[in-house]
Amino acid sequence: MSIFLTKDSKVIVQGMTGSEGTKHTTRMLASGTNIVGGVNPRKAGQSQDFDGKSVPVFGTVADAVKETGADVSVIFVPPKFTKDAVLEAVEAAVPLVVVITEGVPVHDTAAFFAAAQASGTTRIIGPNCPGIITPGESNAGIIPADIAGPGRIGLVSKSGTLTYQMMYELRDFGFSTAIGIGGDPIIGTTHIDALQAFQNDPDTDAIVMIGEIGGDAEERAAAFIKANVTKPVVGYVAGFTAPEGKTMGHAGAIVSGSSGTAAAKQEALEAVGVKVGKTPTETANLMREIMQGLTK
Repeated sequence: MSIFLTKDSKVIVQGMTGSEGTKHTTRMLASGTNIVGGVNPRKAGQSQDFDGKSVPVFGTVADAVKETGADVSVIFVPPKFTKDAVLEAVEAAVPLVVVITEGVPVHDTAAFFAAAQASGTTRIIGPNCPGIITPGESNAGIIPADIAGPGRIGLVSKSGTLTYQMMYELRDFGFSTAIGIGGDPIIGTTHIDALQAFQNDPDTDAIVMIGEIGGDAEERAAAFIKANVTKPVVGYVAGFTAPEGKTMGHAGAIVSGSSGTAAAKQEALEAVGVKVGKTPTETANLMREIMQGLTK
């Protein structure tokens, strides 16, 4: 069991024939992802070889879906083309669209997210994210597949690199699914969406939630945890040492007043029973204690 992505997922890659798309399609295939096609209007009807596996290229997402039954699209296109790429996937009713691209204008994200919401069929992960991995089954994005295997921890993170670190730190337990949701001001899948899915997943025993300074997503997640999540949750908030009022790293990370600070987020999470580590390693150790307690 996993959330959003399984061994049966049929994945297409928009931008597969570009340099980033080619590199990461190779890696996704090597980790067992069932990639059934790529999309590039200028190369429709051709195929591309990846270490001996030939993957067909389609002119449109609709054609790719019709021919392959694809239910996941991973998008590796430049920021100025991202909105049109996502809208094309939404119009083709692709259930899961993973937008890796960084630097997408916020008004473009708002437009394609609204279209996805209105469709009632498409879930977006990202933009500006590492994607989603169900270890040992499928990998849609750029998360290294060899840092952790399957297990019973669910991970949702705003930060790509902290996703990788947490997976590596807890590799002795493994993960049901790890999802990097991205740190832009507007994103598709939120902490709350992932928390709900992990709560409903019978093969996820505990959840790691990684946030960062700025906005109020973590505070809202805390309220959701209190009302809806019975599984143990540990958290980490990146940015304890960041100066107030300064934009840090991700476009969504800006602090104003007490709202959005690491301390405020930690307080909100701890108030609902979430153990919060001051460092990623401390957070991993908190989860390790929980998992050891569950296996006794």
